[in-house]
Amino acid sequence: MKILVIGSGAREHAIVHRLAQESDSHELHAAPGNPGIGELAQLHRLEATDGVAVAALAQQLAVDLVVVGPEAPLVAGVADAVRMVGIPAFGPSAAAAALEGSKAFAKDVMASASVPTAMAHVCTRVDEVAAAVDAFGPPYVIKDDGLAAGKGVVVTSDRLEALEHARTCLANPEGAGQVVVEEFLDGPEISLFCVSDGTDVVALAPAQDFKRALDGDAGPNTGGMGAYSPLPWAPESLTADVLDRVARPTIAEMAHRGTPFAGVLYVGLALTSRGLRVIEFNARFGDPETQVVLSRLASPLSTLLRAAATGALADLPRLRWSEDAAVTVVVASHGYPGAVRSGEPITGTEDANALEGVHVLHAGTAVSDDGALVSSGGRVLSVVATGGSLAEARARAYRGVDAIGLPGSHHRTDIAARVAEEA
Repeated sequence: MKILVIGSGAREHAIVHRLAQESDSHELHAAPGNPGIGELAQLHRLEATDGVAVAALAQQLAVDLVVVGPEAPLVAGVADAVRMVGIPAFGPSAAAAALEGSKAFAKDVMASASVPTAMAHVCTRVDEVAAAVDAFGPPYVIKDDGLAAGKGVVVTSDRLEALEHARTCLANPEGAGQVVVEEFLDGPEISLFCVSDGTDVVALAPAQDFKRALDGDAGPNTGGMGAYSPLPWAPESLTADVLDRVARPTIAEMAHRGTPFAGVLYVGLALTSRGLRVIEFNARFGDPETQVVLSRLASPLSTLLRAAATGALADLPRLRWSEDAAVTVVVASHGYPGAVRSGEPITGTEDANALEGVHVLHAGTAVSDDGALVSSGGRVLSVVATGGSLAEARARAYRGVDAIGLPGSHHRTDIAARVAEEA
């Protein structure tokens, strides 16, 4: 197939990397892409949220499929624009992407579909937030209602910190003007990607990511500092339970509302003392979980994506998975998730890629005027490794991290550590 991937992060690099590994030789394009993606696909300069430009490029290239990676283009209606010119697009419509674009909307859908989730209050004033946090008690969970690149959630036992985060969100002139205050959900968290064509649903392998910036789950929330798959501790019935109790009812409710959801329904879960609960929905593949999930997928990714984009999931053969484990570790810029340094030289990616079972995915990278690879964002690289066990995959991933040089960078040293020791 001739495939155009929209986006510039490690998630999109993971998608392109997996497509490039397929036995069928695809013609791969990406916009805007990044230097790592550029080694596997032809890059095109355009604004990822410009649906008219993306649709025009797709027509010009005569592609068979457009894959929209990030949430911002989806919420902006890029997939709609592509479909309007008659080209299959993988990714939900703008109306359906509101499942991620508005946490309040997602809560309403969950309620209508009887999806188990945390109790919540939608608040538009700080005094409403104060009443809600007092009703729930600590730890306090405050979520920015709109898109926040994975950093709009604060979980804290400090009431003043919770109220200050709410105040900041509500005061943001580009924000949604409301926040969601939730009860705290205990228990381990799981990410499960459910691919839908608007009617049928197929689940991918579950993964677990690490949101906090520092070892031991300390520090501020980030977009994700690492992930692993599979989850040897998860119940065998997990995937079936999520499909039956969460994904299928949600897809049915979206269709009932006249906004069918075709794409990836990212289900963020907590296995609480009271059972399975949904933490959040996203409308696209998660980063960094995509990096490990796709590295274990043995079935052709292109076939899965096109089936979802064309309403043909019912005809898709059962997905096949590698028995190997996968671990990814994010190398982040100095200061991330706050103000970061850009333009720092990156070395050692080729050395890391040469290691057994290791590949490096680019996120916040660029090429300087003199042709050097430099940092250009918060999360700079994802070092991914596979192995016969989580312990082996983890050891390989950190060997890859050790081969890379980035002044002032930081990464977590405990990704998958506990589960690898217990496995």
